Amino acid sequence: MISKLSKSSVKETIFQAFHECRTKTLSLFQDVDQATFSSQPHPDFSPVGWHLGHIAYIESLWILERGAGLPCFFPQYRKLFAADGLPKSQRVQLPNLEEILYYLDTVREKVLEYIHVDDIEQQERLWRFLIQHESQHCEIITMVLELVKRQEAGDRRQEAGDRRQEAEDRSQELKFVSLNPELWTFDYTKLVKMVCIPAGEFEQGNNSIDALDNEQPVHKVYLDTYWIDRYPVTCGQYRSFIEAGGYQNPRWWSKAGWQWLKIEQVTQPFYWCGERTWDNHPVCGVSWYEAQAYSRFVGKRLPTEAEWEKAASWDARASHRRTYPWGDEELMTPTQNCNCDRLIGKTTAVDAYPGGQSAYGLYDTLGNVWEWTACWFDGYEGFQSYPYSGYSKVYFDQQHRVLKGGSWATRPWVLRSSFRNWYHPNVRQIFAGFRCAASEVSSSVRK
Repeated sequence: MISKLSKSSVKETIFQAFHECRTKTLSLFQDVDQATFSSQPHPDFSPVGWHLGHIAYIESLWILERGAGLPCFFPQYRKLFAADGLPKSQRVQLPNLEEILYYLDTVREKVLEYIHVDDIEQQERLWRFLIQHESQHCEIITMVLELVKRQEAGDRRQEAGDRRQEAEDRSQELKFVSLNPELWTFDYTKLVKMVCIPAGEFEQGNNSIDALDNEQPVHKVYLDTYWIDRYPVTCGQYRSFIEAGGYQNPRWWSKAGWQWLKIEQVTQPFYWCGERTWDNHPVCGVSWYEAQAYSRFVGKRLPTEAEWEKAASWDARASHRRTYPWGDEELMTPTQNCNCDRLIGKTTAVDAYPGGQSAYGLYDTLGNVWEWTACWFDGYEGFQSYPYSGYSKVYFDQQHRVLKGGSWATRPWVLRSSFRNWYHPNVRQIFAGFRCAASEVSSSVRK
Protein backbone atom coordinates (compact mmCIF):
# COMPACT_ATOMS: atom_id res chain seq x y z
CA MET A 1 0.00 0.00 0.00
CA ILE A 2 1.13 3.55 -0.68
CA SER A 3 0.49 6.35 1.75
CA LYS A 4 -2.03 9.15 1.26
CA LEU A 5 0.87 11.53 0.83
CA SER A 6 2.40 9.44 -1.93
CA LYS A 7 -1.01 9.08 -3.58
CA SER A 8 -1.36 12.84 -3.53
CA SER A 9 2.10 13.24 -4.99
CA VAL A 10 1.33 10.79 -7.81
CA LYS A 11 -1.90 12.62 -8.61
CA GLU A 12 -0.09 15.95 -8.74
CA THR A 13 2.56 14.51 -11.07
CA ILE A 14 -0.10 13.14 -13.41
CA PHE A 15 -2.14 16.35 -13.23
CA GLN A 16 0.89 18.41 -14.25
CA ALA A 17 1.81 15.99 -17.03
CA PHE A 18 -1.74 16.13 -18.42
CA HIS A 19 -1.60 19.93 -18.43
CA GLU A 20 1.86 20.13 -20.02
CA CYS A 21 1.07 17.51 -22.63
CA ARG A 22 -2.19 19.22 -23.63
CA THR A 23 -0.49 22.60 -23.93
CA LYS A 24 2.00 21.09 -26.34
CA THR A 25 -0.81 19.41 -28.27
CA LEU A 26 -2.77 22.61 -28.78
CA SER A 27 0.34 24.48 -29.90
CA LEU A 28 0.46 22.23 -32.97
CA PHE A 29 -2.79 23.74 -34.25
CA GLN A 30 -2.06 27.44 -33.84
CA ASP A 31 -1.54 28.05 -37.56
CA VAL A 32 -3.56 25.16 -39.03
CA ASP A 33 -6.39 26.17 -41.37
CA GLN A 34 -9.54 24.10 -41.92
CA ALA A 35 -8.31 22.64 -45.20
CA THR A 36 -5.16 21.30 -43.56
CA PHE A 37 -7.12 20.29 -40.47
CA SER A 38 -9.30 17.87 -42.44
CA SER A 39 -7.06 16.87 -45.38
CA GLN A 40 -5.48 13.45 -45.83
CA PRO A 41 -2.10 13.97 -47.51
CA HIS A 42 -1.27 10.24 -47.43
CA PRO A 43 -3.56 7.18 -47.40
CA ASP A 44 -1.67 5.61 -44.49
CA PHE A 45 -2.46 8.49 -42.11
CA SER A 46 -5.63 10.17 -40.88
CA PRO A 47 -6.14 13.97 -41.01
CA VAL A 48 -4.61 15.89 -38.10
CA GLY A 49 -8.11 16.91 -36.97
CA TRP A 50 -9.09 13.27 -36.57
CA HIS A 51 -6.15 12.64 -34.24
CA LEU A 52 -7.22 15.58 -32.08
CA GLY A 53 -10.74 14.23 -31.77
CA HIS A 54 -9.46 10.71 -31.15
CA ILE A 55 -7.43 11.94 -28.17
CA ALA A 56 -10.64 13.25 -26.56
CA TYR A 57 -12.55 10.10 -27.47
CA ILE A 58 -10.02 7.78 -25.76
CA GLU A 59 -9.96 9.90 -22.59
CA SER A 60 -13.74 9.88 -22.45
CA LEU A 61 -13.95 6.14 -23.08
CA TRP A 62 -11.38 4.97 -20.55
CA ILE A 63 -11.71 7.55 -17.76
CA LEU A 64 -15.27 8.83 -17.85
CA GLU A 65 -17.21 5.89 -19.22
CA ARG A 66 -15.25 2.85 -18.03
CA GLY A 67 -13.67 4.47 -14.99
CA ALA A 68 -16.26 6.85 -13.57
CA GLY A 69 -19.24 5.01 -15.05
CA LEU A 70 -20.60 8.14 -16.73
CA PRO A 71 -22.57 8.13 -19.97
CA CYS A 72 -20.87 9.17 -23.20
CA PHE A 73 -21.18 12.99 -23.41
CA PHE A 74 -20.70 13.09 -27.20
CA PRO A 75 -22.23 9.88 -28.66
CA GLN A 76 -22.30 11.50 -32.13
CA TYR A 77 -18.49 11.26 -32.23
CA ARG A 78 -18.17 7.60 -31.23
CA LYS A 79 -18.04 6.14 -34.75
CA LEU A 80 -16.02 9.02 -36.19
CA PHE A 81 -13.19 9.03 -33.65
CA ALA A 82 -12.95 5.37 -32.65
CA ALA A 83 -9.88 3.69 -34.13
CA ASP A 84 -12.06 0.96 -35.64
CA GLY A 85 -15.00 3.22 -36.52
CA LEU A 86 -14.27 4.39 -40.06
CA PRO A 87 -11.59 3.74 -42.69
CA LYS A 88 -8.91 6.44 -42.81
CA SER A 89 -10.21 7.66 -46.17
CA GLN A 90 -13.59 8.47 -44.61
CA ARG A 91 -12.21 10.51 -41.72
CA VAL A 92 -11.98 13.73 -43.69
CA GLN A 93 -15.57 14.79 -42.96
CA LEU A 94 -14.74 16.45 -39.67
CA PRO A 95 -16.31 19.11 -37.46
CA ASN A 96 -14.33 22.34 -37.52
CA LEU A 97 -11.46 23.06 -35.15
CA GLU A 98 -13.61 25.06 -32.74
CA GLU A 99 -16.08 22.20 -32.30
CA ILE A 100 -13.38 19.62 -31.66
CA LEU A 101 -11.65 21.96 -29.21
CA TYR A 102 -14.94 22.24 -27.34
CA TYR A 103 -15.14 18.43 -27.32
CA LEU A 104 -11.56 18.21 -26.07
CA ASP A 105 -12.04 20.84 -23.34
CA THR A 106 -15.33 19.39 -22.08
CA VAL A 107 -13.92 15.90 -21.75
CA ARG A 108 -10.74 17.14 -20.10
CA GLU A 109 -12.67 19.19 -17.54
CA LYS A 110 -14.60 16.09 -16.45
CA VAL A 111 -11.43 13.97 -16.46
CA LEU A 112 -9.59 16.35 -14.13
CA GLU A 113 -12.58 16.40 -11.80
CA TYR A 114 -12.49 12.62 -11.66
CA ILE A 115 -8.79 12.33 -10.84
CA HIS A 116 -9.49 13.80 -7.39
CA VAL A 117 -11.74 10.84 -6.48
CA ASP A 118 -10.11 8.07 -8.51
CA ASP A 119 -8.16 5.30 -6.74
CA ILE A 120 -4.76 6.25 -8.14
CA GLU A 121 -3.16 3.16 -6.64
CA GLN A 122 -5.29 0.97 -8.90
CA GLN A 123 -5.41 3.22 -11.97
CA GLU A 124 -2.02 4.95 -12.17
CA ARG A 125 -0.90 2.82 -15.11
CA LEU A 126 -4.01 3.82 -17.08
CA TRP A 127 -3.47 7.53 -16.46
CA ARG A 128 0.15 7.25 -17.57
CA PHE A 129 -0.92 5.28 -20.64
CA LEU A 130 -3.25 8.12 -21.65
CA ILE A 131 -0.46 10.70 -21.42
CA GLN A 132 1.63 8.53 -23.70
CA HIS A 133 -1.30 7.89 -26.03
CA GLU A 134 -1.75 11.63 -26.58
CA SER A 135 2.01 12.05 -27.02
CA GLN A 136 2.13 9.37 -29.70
CA HIS A 137 -0.74 10.91 -31.65
CA CYS A 138 0.94 14.31 -31.47
CA GLU A 139 4.00 12.83 -33.14
CA ILE A 140 1.74 11.51 -35.91
CA ILE A 141 0.15 14.98 -36.17
CA THR A 142 3.61 16.48 -36.66
CA MET A 143 4.36 13.85 -39.30
CA VAL A 144 1.16 14.61 -41.22
CA LEU A 145 1.79 18.37 -41.05
CA GLU A 146 5.25 17.76 -42.51
CA LEU A 147 3.63 15.76 -45.32
CA VAL A 148 1.34 18.70 -46.03
CA LYS A 149 4.35 21.04 -46.16
CA ARG A 150 6.12 18.71 -48.56
CA GLN A 151 3.13 18.54 -50.86
CA GLU A 152 2.77 22.31 -50.87
CA ALA A 153 6.47 22.70 -51.63
CA GLY A 154 6.13 20.11 -54.41
CA ASP A 155 3.26 22.04 -55.94
CA ARG A 156 5.37 25.18 -55.98
CA ARG A 157 8.27 23.35 -57.61
CA GLN A 158 5.96 21.96 -60.24
CA GLU A 159 4.65 25.40 -61.08
CA ALA A 160 8.23 26.61 -61.49
CA GLY A 161 9.17 23.69 -63.70
CA ASP A 162 11.66 22.31 -61.21
CA ARG A 163 10.43 18.73 -61.48
CA ARG A 164 11.37 18.59 -65.15
CA GLN A 165 14.83 19.83 -64.27
CA GLU A 166 15.14 17.24 -61.47
CA ALA A 167 14.26 14.47 -63.94
CA GLU A 168 16.94 15.71 -66.32
CA ASP A 169 19.48 15.81 -63.50
CA ARG A 170 18.66 12.23 -62.50
CA SER A 171 19.04 11.11 -66.10
CA GLN A 172 22.51 12.63 -66.23
CA GLU A 173 23.45 10.98 -62.92
CA LEU A 174 22.38 7.55 -64.15
CA LYS A 175 24.32 8.06 -67.38
CA PHE A 176 27.41 8.92 -65.35
CA VAL A 177 26.99 5.81 -63.22
CA SER A 178 26.59 3.56 -66.26
CA LEU A 179 29.88 4.90 -67.67
CA ASN A 180 31.66 4.35 -64.33
CA PRO A 181 30.82 0.78 -63.21
CA GLU A 182 33.32 0.92 -60.35
CA LEU A 183 30.83 3.11 -58.47
CA TRP A 184 28.44 0.17 -58.23
CA THR A 185 30.76 -1.65 -55.84
CA PHE A 186 32.20 1.29 -53.93
CA ASP A 187 33.31 0.15 -50.46
CA TYR A 188 32.15 2.78 -48.01
CA THR A 189 32.75 0.73 -44.84
CA LYS A 190 36.31 2.00 -44.52
CA LEU A 191 34.94 5.45 -43.74
CA VAL A 192 32.70 4.36 -40.86
CA LYS A 193 33.75 3.43 -37.33
CA MET A 194 31.80 0.86 -35.32
CA VAL A 195 31.54 -0.10 -31.64
CA CYS A 196 32.09 -3.65 -30.41
CA ILE A 197 29.41 -5.07 -28.10
CA PRO A 198 30.92 -8.11 -26.31
CA ALA A 199 29.02 -11.37 -26.01
CA GLY A 200 26.85 -11.85 -22.95
CA GLU A 201 23.42 -11.50 -21.41
CA PHE A 202 21.48 -8.30 -20.93
CA GLU A 203 17.99 -7.38 -19.78
CA GLN A 204 15.56 -6.37 -22.50
CA GLY A 205 12.23 -4.65 -21.89
CA ASN A 206 10.76 -2.57 -19.08
CA ASN A 207 8.48 -3.36 -16.13
CA SER A 208 7.98 0.19 -14.87
CA ILE A 209 4.56 1.78 -14.33
CA ASP A 210 5.13 3.79 -17.52
CA ALA A 211 5.99 0.82 -19.72
CA LEU A 212 3.46 -0.08 -22.39
CA ASP A 213 2.25 -3.66 -22.74
CA ASN A 214 4.60 -4.52 -25.63
CA GLU A 215 7.65 -3.47 -23.57
CA GLN A 216 6.88 -6.05 -20.88
CA PRO A 217 8.06 -8.23 -19.29
CA VAL A 218 11.77 -7.66 -18.72
CA HIS A 219 13.66 -10.76 -19.84
CA LYS A 220 17.24 -11.86 -20.25
CA VAL A 221 18.71 -12.24 -23.73
CA TYR A 222 22.10 -13.68 -24.67
CA LEU A 223 23.83 -12.15 -27.70
CA ASP A 224 27.07 -13.14 -29.37
CA THR A 225 29.67 -10.43 -29.98
CA TYR A 226 28.59 -7.95 -32.67
CA TRP A 227 29.44 -4.50 -33.98
CA ILE A 228 27.14 -1.54 -34.36
CA ASP A 229 27.52 1.96 -35.80
CA ARG A 230 28.35 4.64 -33.26
CA TYR A 231 26.02 7.05 -35.09
CA PRO A 232 22.90 6.77 -37.24
CA VAL A 233 23.61 6.66 -40.98
CA THR A 234 24.01 10.24 -42.18
CA CYS A 235 22.83 11.98 -45.32
CA GLY A 236 26.45 12.24 -46.44
CA GLN A 237 26.95 8.50 -46.09
CA TYR A 238 23.68 7.68 -47.79
CA ARG A 239 24.62 9.96 -50.68
CA SER A 240 27.28 7.43 -51.68
CA PHE A 241 24.56 4.83 -52.15
CA ILE A 242 22.51 7.17 -54.36
CA GLU A 243 25.47 8.32 -56.43
CA ALA A 244 26.70 4.74 -56.92
CA GLY A 245 23.39 3.77 -58.50
CA GLY A 246 22.12 1.93 -55.45
CA TYR A 247 18.51 2.45 -56.49
CA GLN A 248 19.21 0.88 -59.88
CA ASN A 249 21.20 -2.18 -58.81
CA PRO A 250 19.20 -5.24 -57.66
CA ARG A 251 22.34 -6.62 -56.01
CA TRP A 252 21.67 -4.65 -52.82
CA TRP A 253 17.95 -5.32 -52.54
CA SER A 254 15.99 -8.23 -51.13
CA LYS A 255 13.41 -9.83 -53.40
CA ALA A 256 10.59 -8.00 -51.61
CA GLY A 257 12.58 -4.77 -51.58
CA TRP A 258 13.30 -4.88 -55.31
CA GLN A 259 9.63 -5.58 -56.02
CA TRP A 260 8.70 -2.58 -53.87
CA LEU A 261 11.25 -0.42 -55.69
CA LYS A 262 9.95 -1.39 -59.13
CA ILE A 263 6.46 -0.34 -58.08
CA GLU A 264 7.42 2.89 -56.31
CA GLN A 265 10.08 4.00 -58.81
CA VAL A 266 11.94 6.13 -56.23
CA THR A 267 15.55 7.24 -56.54
CA GLN A 268 16.17 8.89 -53.17
CA PRO A 269 14.67 9.15 -49.65
CA PHE A 270 11.24 10.73 -49.40
CA TYR A 271 12.51 13.83 -47.59
CA TRP A 272 15.86 14.04 -49.38
CA CYS A 273 17.32 17.54 -49.29
CA GLY A 274 20.51 16.94 -51.22
CA GLU A 275 22.29 19.96 -49.78
CA ARG A 276 25.68 19.04 -48.32
CA THR A 277 25.05 21.25 -45.29
CA TRP A 278 22.88 18.34 -44.07
CA ASP A 279 25.55 15.70 -44.60
CA ASN A 280 26.17 15.22 -40.86
CA HIS A 281 22.45 14.87 -40.10
CA PRO A 282 20.79 11.44 -40.02
CA VAL A 283 19.16 10.37 -43.25
CA CYS A 284 15.38 10.14 -42.88
CA GLY A 285 12.34 9.33 -44.96
CA VAL A 286 13.61 5.85 -45.83
CA SER A 287 11.62 2.65 -45.87
CA TRP A 288 12.85 -0.53 -44.22
CA TYR A 289 13.71 -1.81 -47.68
CA GLU A 290 15.94 1.20 -48.38
CA ALA A 291 17.65 0.85 -44.99
CA GLN A 292 18.30 -2.83 -45.67
CA ALA A 293 19.65 -2.12 -49.17
CA TYR A 294 22.06 0.53 -47.93
CA SER A 295 23.25 -1.80 -45.17
CA ARG A 296 24.06 -4.45 -47.76
CA PHE A 297 25.77 -1.86 -49.94
CA VAL A 298 28.27 -1.08 -47.16
CA GLY A 299 28.75 -4.73 -46.24
CA LYS A 300 26.66 -4.61 -43.09
CA ARG A 301 23.09 -5.36 -41.97
CA LEU A 302 20.37 -3.86 -39.84
CA PRO A 303 20.68 -4.60 -36.10
CA THR A 304 18.18 -6.87 -34.43
CA GLU A 305 15.94 -5.18 -31.90
CA ALA A 306 17.84 -6.88 -29.07
CA GLU A 307 21.19 -5.75 -30.47
CA TRP A 308 19.96 -2.18 -30.74
CA GLU A 309 18.54 -2.16 -27.20
CA LYS A 310 21.61 -3.72 -25.59
CA ALA A 311 23.90 -1.16 -27.24
CA ALA A 312 21.61 1.69 -26.18
CA SER A 313 20.65 0.68 -22.64
CA TRP A 314 22.94 -1.91 -21.08
CA ASP A 315 25.63 -0.90 -18.58
CA ALA A 316 27.91 -3.95 -18.57
CA ARG A 317 30.13 -2.71 -15.73
CA ALA A 318 27.16 -2.33 -13.39
CA SER A 319 25.20 -5.24 -14.91
CA HIS A 320 22.30 -2.83 -15.02
CA ARG A 321 19.67 -1.87 -17.58
CA ARG A 322 19.40 1.90 -18.00
CA THR A 323 16.07 3.61 -18.71
CA TYR A 324 17.88 6.14 -20.92
CA PRO A 325 21.24 5.69 -22.62
CA TRP A 326 22.88 8.09 -20.15
CA GLY A 327 21.26 6.71 -16.97
CA ASP A 328 17.98 6.47 -15.09
CA GLU A 329 17.25 10.10 -14.31
CA GLU A 330 14.01 11.44 -15.75
CA LEU A 331 14.25 13.39 -18.96
CA MET A 332 13.78 16.81 -17.36
CA THR A 333 16.19 18.69 -19.63
CA PRO A 334 16.15 16.87 -22.98
CA THR A 335 18.21 19.56 -24.70
CA GLN A 336 21.25 18.36 -22.76
CA ASN A 337 21.01 14.76 -23.94
CA CYS A 338 19.04 14.43 -27.17
CA ASN A 339 16.98 16.16 -29.84
CA CYS A 340 13.32 15.57 -28.95
CA ASP A 341 9.98 17.19 -28.08
CA ARG A 342 10.05 19.52 -31.14
CA LEU A 343 12.42 21.83 -29.25
CA ILE A 344 14.46 22.35 -32.42
CA GLY A 345 11.88 21.28 -34.98
CA LYS A 346 14.21 19.34 -37.28
CA THR A 347 17.11 16.92 -37.17
CA THR A 348 20.48 17.83 -35.71
CA ALA A 349 24.00 16.57 -36.44
CA VAL A 350 24.48 13.03 -35.18
CA ASP A 351 27.31 14.08 -32.86
CA ALA A 352 25.51 17.08 -31.36
CA TYR A 353 24.71 15.46 -27.99
CA PRO A 354 27.79 13.87 -26.39
CA GLY A 355 25.95 13.87 -23.05
CA GLY A 356 23.43 11.41 -24.47
CA GLN A 357 25.90 8.62 -25.17
CA SER A 358 25.13 5.09 -24.03
CA ALA A 359 27.50 3.13 -21.80
CA TYR A 360 29.00 1.62 -24.96
CA GLY A 361 29.53 5.05 -26.51
CA LEU A 362 26.67 5.18 -29.03
CA TYR A 363 25.31 8.60 -30.00
CA ASP A 364 21.76 9.57 -30.86
CA THR A 365 20.04 6.38 -29.75
CA LEU A 366 17.21 8.53 -28.36
CA GLY A 367 15.72 11.38 -30.36
CA ASN A 368 16.58 12.78 -33.80
CA VAL A 369 15.21 9.86 -35.87
CA TRP A 370 13.53 6.53 -35.21
CA GLU A 371 15.77 3.65 -36.28
CA TRP A 372 14.65 0.62 -38.24
CA THR A 373 15.67 -2.78 -36.88
CA ALA A 374 15.73 -6.19 -38.55
CA CYS A 375 12.92 -7.63 -36.41
CA TRP A 376 9.22 -8.12 -36.86
CA PHE A 377 7.06 -6.60 -34.13
CA ASP A 378 5.87 -9.30 -31.75
CA GLY A 379 5.14 -9.82 -28.08
CA TYR A 380 7.75 -10.96 -25.60
CA GLU A 381 7.20 -14.27 -23.83
CA GLY A 382 4.68 -13.62 -21.07
CA PHE A 383 3.09 -10.67 -22.93
CA GLN A 384 -0.23 -9.43 -21.52
CA SER A 385 -2.37 -6.88 -23.35
CA TYR A 386 -3.06 -3.52 -21.71
CA PRO A 387 -5.40 -1.71 -21.63
CA TYR A 388 -6.96 -3.61 -24.57
CA SER A 389 -5.74 -6.24 -27.04
CA GLY A 390 -6.01 -3.88 -30.01
CA TYR A 391 -3.25 -1.59 -28.75
CA SER A 392 -0.36 -3.95 -29.57
CA LYS A 393 -1.46 -7.53 -30.15
CA VAL A 394 -3.34 -6.82 -33.36
CA TYR A 395 0.00 -5.74 -34.90
CA PHE A 396 1.76 -9.00 -34.02
CA ASP A 397 1.07 -10.06 -37.60
CA GLN A 398 4.57 -10.43 -39.08
CA GLN A 399 3.80 -7.41 -41.23
CA HIS A 400 5.37 -4.63 -39.12
CA ARG A 401 9.05 -3.98 -38.46
CA VAL A 402 10.27 -2.57 -35.14
CA LEU A 403 11.79 0.91 -34.90
CA LYS A 404 13.64 2.13 -31.82
CA GLY A 405 14.81 5.36 -30.24
CA GLY A 406 12.35 8.19 -30.89
CA SER A 407 12.61 11.31 -33.05
CA TRP A 408 12.97 15.08 -32.83
CA ALA A 409 9.19 15.23 -32.26
CA THR A 410 8.90 12.47 -29.63
CA ARG A 411 7.56 13.66 -26.28
CA PRO A 412 9.59 12.91 -23.13
CA TRP A 413 6.84 10.65 -21.74
CA VAL A 414 7.45 8.07 -24.48
CA LEU A 415 11.18 8.46 -24.83
CA ARG A 416 13.11 5.51 -23.37
CA SER A 417 15.37 2.78 -24.68
CA SER A 418 12.78 0.04 -24.21
CA PHE A 419 10.05 1.82 -26.19
CA ARG A 420 8.97 0.03 -29.38
CA ASN A 421 7.54 1.63 -32.49
CA TRP A 422 6.34 -0.32 -35.52
CA TYR A 423 5.57 0.31 -39.19
CA HIS A 424 5.03 -1.62 -42.38
CA PRO A 425 8.42 -1.97 -44.13
CA ASN A 426 7.24 0.10 -47.10
CA VAL A 427 6.46 3.21 -45.01
CA ARG A 428 8.70 6.24 -45.75
CA GLN A 429 8.09 8.88 -43.12
CA ILE A 430 10.10 11.88 -42.01
CA PHE A 431 11.11 10.46 -38.63
CA ALA A 432 12.50 7.11 -39.87
CA GLY A 433 16.24 6.53 -40.19
CA PHE A 434 18.60 3.71 -39.16
CA ARG A 435 22.07 2.61 -38.15
CA CYS A 436 23.93 -0.51 -39.26
CA ALA A 437 25.37 -3.54 -37.47
CA ALA A 438 27.63 -6.44 -38.34
CA SER A 439 28.61 -9.78 -36.84
CA GLU A 440 32.23 -9.36 -37.94
CA VAL A 441 34.12 -6.33 -39.27
CA SER A 442 37.59 -5.53 -40.52
CA SER A 443 40.01 -3.57 -38.34
CA SER A 444 39.49 -0.46 -40.49
CA VAL A 445 35.96 0.09 -39.20
CA ARG A 446 36.54 -0.72 -35.54
CA LYS A 447 36.29 1.83 -32.76
